[in-house]
Amino acid sequence: MSPAYAMTFAVLEVRPEPYAVTPNLSARIGIAALAEEPVHAIALRAQVRIEPFRRGYSDAEGTGLLDLFGPRERWHETQKSFTWMHCATMVPGFSGGVEVELPMPCTYDFEVTGSKYLHALREGTVPLIFLFSGTVFIRGETGFAVQQVPWDREDKFDMPVAVWRDLMDTHYPNSGWVRLCRENVEALAAYKSSHGLLGFDDAIAKLLTEESAP
Repeated sequence: MSPAYAMTFAVLEVRPEPYAVTPNLSARIGIAALAEEPVHAIALRAQVRIEPFRRGYSDAEGTGLLDLFGPRERWHETQKSFTWMHCATMVPGFSGGVEVELPMPCTYDFEVTGSKYLHALREGTVPLIFLFSGTVFIRGETGFAVQQVPWDREDKFDMPVAVWRDLMDTHYPNSGWVRLCRENVEALAAYKSSHGLLGFDDAIAKLLTEESAP
């Protein structure tokens, strides 16, 4: 196994990527190399996890989190850290320290736990922890040597909820994504057509109105 290379990581900022075709956040990562030799490159990876127990929740947020964590009296048991995403980037060569952008591809699919959690939040911050790993390329005696990012490199970051909402409002204004099985999609399409409705939103709204009618 390759030896670990002494370095530290700090998450400095998380912001929406303004020119991405699909929803992407970008994390600005500060890297400090503690060894004297210059780094040729890093194949950097990060697991980004959400730690829901690190913040409080309003009553409205608690209602939105019922599917994930159950009633509040059980939260001390059910609010566990969970994986939001995995991301990676190549870090070019540097000496001493450098700042890089780490792409964070996002989804608004409500089947994904992270999307359900983020949709329920109204204000405040999202408690994140970045777990870093990867391969460090340095100059060796006969070319390049390979070392590993130490297994315990991590950093916590509280991302404003507004960052997530701004990202989703840009790509999916006033909308979201719900996955349905093929049979339900076909049934909904038939219902829409038979009632002369213009879109699936109209079909669902009509069904909800009929369901709530006395």
